[in-house]
Amino acid sequence: MPPKFTRRRALFVLTKIDEILAWEQHKETERDTKFVELGRYLCEVRSGQYWRMENLKSFDEFLERRFPGSRRKAYYLMSIHEHLPPQARKQLKEVGWTKGLELAKLARRDGQHFDCATWLHKAQQMPKEQFQQEVEKELTGRDTEPWEIIYFKLYQSQMPVIEKAIETAALMLGSDRSRGYCLEMICADFLAGANLDNGDPETLLFSMARFFKFLPGEQRQAFLAGLSEKAS
Repeated sequence: MPPKFTRRRALFVLTKIDEILAWEQHKETERDTKFVELGRYLCEVRSGQYWRMENLKSFDEFLERRFPGSRRKAYYLMSIHEHLPPQARKQLKEVGWTKGLELAKLARRDGQHFDCATWLHKAQQMPKEQFQQEVEKELTGRDTEPWEIIYFKLYQSQMPVIEKAIETAALMLGSDRSRGYCLEMICADFLAGANLDNGDPETLLFSMARFFKFLPGEQRQAFLAGLSEKAS
């Protein structure tokens, strides 16, 4: 059964979302300052099914209208609202939503034991890239390898298939994986397929090794055990 909601409240929330999105487009330099409020309203639209006010079939259809380029940011903002404690959300406007997403990863893992004050202080003091590395080190227990930012020129007509491929890879690898890992998975899959028949065996081996890295521990052991049985 759909949840009960008042038409007045639903209309208010939907109007606020449209106001924030319109404000974002005109205030490029200040676009992060209302992301906490936007995430809260989006969560309310999903839980209250306010999208029915516009005769839509689902919450995803609602997001497609408000975020035509990519729904990813909307889900990021909702994750921040859902996982960070209220005292942390009050200060997130000072650090920006990208750092807020990193904080949400830690809060999701630690739950009630999340050291909010310490990590908020780090978020305020560190540049974005350095803070992302610090969070990844905390989550994985190891320093990240050297990295660089690569820019691509993409046409609007190319974006839907690329976004869909990355979202699908994220579902396979886990939502905690970065878009860089997802892109590597897609490229490794392409190389493996391209070199499967009469291709370069070294490239095929390289691609398979990268796939192996993405497997969880139990699946790695099962894969190695299967190889040992065939070899014997």
